[in-house]
Amino acid sequence: MKVNLWINNQEVNAGDYREAKDPGRLTEVVGHVARGTVDHVNQAVESAYQAFLSWRNTPLEERINLVYKAADLLEAEKDYIAEVTSKENGMLLARSKGEIMMAVTAMRNLADLAKSFSTRKEMEDETGWVRIEKKPMGVVAGIIPWNAPIVLAMQKLVPIVVTGNTTVFKPSPFASMGVTVALQKVAQLFPAGVVNVVLGDADVGEALTTHPLVRKISFTGGGPTAKAVMKAAADTLKDIHFELGGNDPAIILDDANLDDCIPKIVEAALRRSGQYCYAIKRIYAPQHLYDSVFERICEEVKAYKIGHQLDERATMGPMNNARQFNSVKGLMERIKNSDAEYVELGEILEPDNWNNGYYLRPAVVRNLKPDAEIVTCEQFGPIIPLVAYQSEDEVIAMANDTEYGLGSSVWSTDFDRALRIADQIEAGMTFINGTAQSPLGYKYMPFGGVKQSGLGWENSEVVFEEYIEYHSINYHKP
Repeated sequence: MKVNLWINNQEVNAGDYREAKDPGRLTEVVGHVARGTVDHVNQAVESAYQAFLSWRNTPLEERINLVYKAADLLEAEKDYIAEVTSKENGMLLARSKGEIMMAVTAMRNLADLAKSFSTRKEMEDETGWVRIEKKPMGVVAGIIPWNAPIVLAMQKLVPIVVTGNTTVFKPSPFASMGVTVALQKVAQLFPAGVVNVVLGDADVGEALTTHPLVRKISFTGGGPTAKAVMKAAADTLKDIHFELGGNDPAIILDDANLDDCIPKIVEAALRRSGQYCYAIKRIYAPQHLYDSVFERICEEVKAYKIGHQLDERATMGPMNNARQFNSVKGLMERIKNSDAEYVELGEILEPDNWNNGYYLRPAVVRNLKPDAEIVTCEQFGPIIPLVAYQSEDEVIAMANDTEYGLGSSVWSTDFDRALRIADQIEAGMTFINGTAQSPLGYKYMPFGGVKQSGLGWENSEVVFEEYIEYHSINYHKP
């Protein structure tokens, strides 16, 4: 399979391609991905800018209808796109299909919410008349990570185009194929130049984020890259939107139903092999329940089956890439050499293929100090640290003792008590007896973080504010 750039509604051959290998079978090449150049970035941005001059005047209703059509198309193509995505990024096939449907739902939700967003305001009194209008910004650069590329791309695409902007996307080199295919299919529904895709390495990313015609950068990824993007944006005073990492705490209260919450917590920690921003990354349990919670977590993790992402038996696949694999493996080795109790669990489905992929067994860690490396870092891997606490005040302080503030969760059978705890957590999102948005939350809840976890928001009606500028006119009456 060969994946090309997409500029002005045409495939563009780059002339240079890199091999994309299956992270679960490293001896297998699953495709060839174009390596774009700075010239390609210039072409894509210019195409987007020229399209913007007319797209900004397209009626809102027409833009929204195209989004609905795009959602229908993505749903119809989900099986093919999911398989391409999973082969390249290592996500379980069922998970890839599920995330494409999450993207479809997000697209339809956002299209629904957009219907009343662009309404302008007019006010008048004896002194004058005022009109306040929401205007699109121009060309928006969308930087997409490798861990959940489809849903994150579509969550950016809809508010960008609905508000009258155009876009140039750059997927991660570690997961370019599936999301590029998805964006190419969707792009054909829109006028030429509205949606473009460039592929390549750091030089392509730098050219895109520094281009003078790019008015805003929407980036999802890690903090160090975000800082580099922010510096690049400073020279031309570009607006920025960052959705960054997290170190999400799960607080188990002493009245929690362990039979109900432990399976949910473990699933949220090990989903995508722990490689997503709002994965549960540390668990806090009352001291008197500590041993019981540890044993129950181990029981759940023991049942996991680690194997190739297309193997229907597998409940956890490989890590995405060598860098992430080596980072987490190194962290595991340091934990093993510490005073903590470290337990690796889970069944290996294909022992003969184990060293031919980026496979790790999930691990549970106990007897940890609150400031241990595994507790304070964003490990982005299948490690579950368990920390004991003595009081509500203590666990709240420990939960907030981090530079991150993306997601969090509280587990209790007492809603009022859980809400009191949730109100004190420093995070963009807190879930009670859950680990993600409910259908209601997915539509109306802003997604994003505080502190080092991001700037700005995705989803819900507030996301449209990220991609508009205000233009006000004031008439002075004689």
